[in-house]
Amino acid sequence: MRKKPNLDKRLAKCGAVMPSDPRQLKGEWKQRFGFDKIYIEIGCGKGRFITESAKKAPDTLFVGIEREQGALVMAAEKTMEQGIENIQFSDIDAALLCEVFDKNEIDGIYLNFSDPWPKKKQAKRRLTHGDFLALYDEVLSDDGFIFFKTDNSGLFEFSLNSMAEYGLKLRNITFDLASSGIDNVVTEYEARFMEQGMNIYRVEAYK
Repeated sequence: MRKKPNLDKRLAKCGAVMPSDPRQLKGEWKQRFGFDKIYIEIGCGKGRFITESAKKAPDTLFVGIEREQGALVMAAEKTMEQGIENIQFSDIDAALLCEVFDKNEIDGIYLNFSDPWPKKKQAKRRLTHGDFLALYDEVLSDDGFIFFKTDNSGLFEFSLNSMAEYGLKLRNITFDLASSGIDNVVTEYEARFMEQGMNIYRVEAYK
């Protein structure tokens, strides 16, 4: 994504939905924003999934994490324009989750169309690698979940194996989400893939 015009100014105007230092909120997210549950989306992109999900669950705080600031500002602006009050955003790296969220502080994690990092030597970069699952384990509550969607069959196979080896309980595994009957909020990428007739793979993983 090309750098957005006036990106710094646009980000500054989104301060109401972007904490300046999310590390200061560690262990205080629920109290600070007044919610009993927190769901995070790692790689929220332009915000279609997180904004629609937040509308459907107004009693839950959603935190969108996105390293690409060009996409992040679009998601934040969309949230503010629509007056959605249960979303916050951050541009932290997923590897820093434990610096931002306390043990058992998160109730759910969404991983939507993560980078597949297809080369074997890149496996540790995949967001469903065991190293990342260990990070999620730290911040997830005892009944927390990970919902994972992808269009990449190789990444899906890797993720199922990785999650099973880590000891997560897998449910509602589908190799064709569109025809599964599972309630689903569509992302920007997903809409494009579905128009092309591509299968979407999805799994729910629980501690």
